[in-house]
Amino acid sequence: MVKPRSLHILILTGLLVALVILFILGISPERIARPAGTPDTPADAVALDAETKSVTLFFLREEDGMFVPETRTIAASGTIAQEAEAVLNELIKGSANGLASALPPEAKVGQVFVTKDGTAYADFSKDLIDAHPSGSEAEQATVFAIVNTLARNFKSVKKVFILVDGEERETLDGHITLNRAFLPDYSLVAKD
Repeated sequence: MVKPRSLHILILTGLLVALVILFILGISPERIARPAGTPDTPADAVALDAETKSVTLFFLREEDGMFVPETRTIAASGTIAQEAEAVLNELIKGSANGLASALPPEAKVGQVFVTKDGTAYADFSKDLIDAHPSGSEAEQATVFAIVNTLARNFKSVKKVFILVDGEERETLDGHITLNRAFLPDYSLVAKD
């Protein structure tokens, strides 16, 4: 006669073997049906057509602290989120024309998400804070270099949240509150 404990172990072993076999064969014991008309990818992951894309980055003119646009070319075969990450990586690389960068070169882009309402969430490594120069002007330059660059290059981006290591931060260096979304401010861009 089989003891109840041995019977339980035998049943659990049988279930485990069955699950392993289903896993190996690629047969899911439970399938979730996608509702009809639902896209395969989220709104911010729609692939774009062109192979390259000309983008505008904003760097600082040291004489007056105004932003000066600089054009770059990025790969445009990815999603809007991937392109936004590429644009921010170019911004971190710095100016090709000797202008000052508002982002420290140690900073790294995590991910960028764009919601249907046009809010972009730009996530950076903690190096954005750790290597950031102090002062309210430096913080303002960093925030609006990011916000203006994303809004100028992606029509769907209306406002931008800046995250650090996936989380909201109070400030970069104690001056500008980061717990809100920022609208672009092109009054900071040089007119000439």
